[in-house]
Amino acid sequence: MNPSQASAKADLLLTSAVSKIKWRILPLFVAMFIINYIDRVNIGFVRSHLATDLGIGAAAFGLGAGLFFVGYAIFEVPSNMLLQRFGARAWLTRIMFTWGLVAACMAFVHSETSFYFMRFLLGVTEAGFFPGVVYYFTQWLPNHERGRAMAIFLSGSAIASILSGPVTGALLLIEGGGLHGWQWMFLIEGGASMLFCVVVWRLLDSSPREAKWLSPEQREALATVIAAEQEQRAASRPAHVSALTLLRDPQIVLFCFIYFAIQLTIYGATFWLPTIIKKMGHFNDFQVGLFNSIPWIVAIAAMYLFAVLAARFKRPQFWVAVTLVISAIGMAVSAFSGPVIGFVAVCFAGIGFKAASSLFWPIPQAYLDARIAAAVLALINSLGNLGGFFAPATFGYLEQKTGSIQGGLYALSVASLLAAVLVFLARTRPSVEDGGGPAAGEVKVAKQPA
Repeated sequence: MNPSQASAKADLLLTSAVSKIKWRILPLFVAMFIINYIDRVNIGFVRSHLATDLGIGAAAFGLGAGLFFVGYAIFEVPSNMLLQRFGARAWLTRIMFTWGLVAACMAFVHSETSFYFMRFLLGVTEAGFFPGVVYYFTQWLPNHERGRAMAIFLSGSAIASILSGPVTGALLLIEGGGLHGWQWMFLIEGGASMLFCVVVWRLLDSSPREAKWLSPEQREALATVIAAEQEQRAASRPAHVSALTLLRDPQIVLFCFIYFAIQLTIYGATFWLPTIIKKMGHFNDFQVGLFNSIPWIVAIAAMYLFAVLAARFKRPQFWVAVTLVISAIGMAVSAFSGPVIGFVAVCFAGIGFKAASSLFWPIPQAYLDARIAAAVLALINSLGNLGGFFAPATFGYLEQKTGSIQGGLYALSVASLLAAVLVFLARTRPSVEDGGGPAAGEVKVAKQPA
């Protein structure tokens, strides 16, 4: 066999291997992400039940909802290290089982303290799932396939946003066995996570060389390409750069703030939307869940529309600013309107903040040096997700003190407007630095000009 024939055969084997991986692994990860997201946000639907049955007020609810993100942030890196030690199959199965166990045990919280502890523990047990999946893709898919795989995986959150309301609302209607509907909801949704671990354990392999569903030739072709790409990454990988060093670059600080503002609005809406819906009329929990799906359906459709516009008219800062202004207007209108108009305004805001969350990422990716892009993007994601702590905690405190979340909605509007202005300061091209900058002598944060 001549070299060209050998190369063509290797390419064919690689293509067939990747196709098998995507059909086997991607549906599994999407299903895991849907279950994960529902267990994370179902707390928003039981706020009134916790207040009635346990006396947990608005401030305590907001703090408890947000503590999830503190536990997640603290234990994300240790979890990633343990994944590499124990293997993806064992560790991702462990993550899912323990988050399901804690989610189910939420049914037995009996006080503010136990509520705080269980929400924090849920964050601890979920820590490492998302970056673990990202790491898994680097071990199984060539560079040119990972972007599409991530897009499919992230669709799980979009599907979960739509499904979480009706599914959770229906479960809340269950009564009996000495348990309230909210307790049955936690038990069933958490139990589903634990049961799904059986599927994860059976279908997941830690490395391509363990995959018996690939032929030996396919495993070899895939392993060869992955190993070569990893050697290339290792050769260009700089020494460790601390978060404090990275944050000395004003551009990275700016990226962190913009993403924080986006996440602030997303989680503010996620945890308080059921409360807004309940003020619209006398709806049962299932009807509230159905209404809760509407903003996310609208938002997801708009997200893809803006993605098409941004791809055609390449002005990333402009499109992020437009979507943030839409978010700001929607949140401001919802603050001073009645429940029905407020709900419509949140749907309008959802068009903005959901689209902004996807349009934002190409900006830092274009600015950053490829050698440290992964570390910086992880930093932006970690700091940005703290919006998931501050939004519900602030909303709860304001409602407890003032009897209204109006101040919180205005704050979200201001944060979005400020981010819309500041995004025009964000660069999508690297600057030329002559020995200066935050990582001088260590690694350039901006790409070096070709």
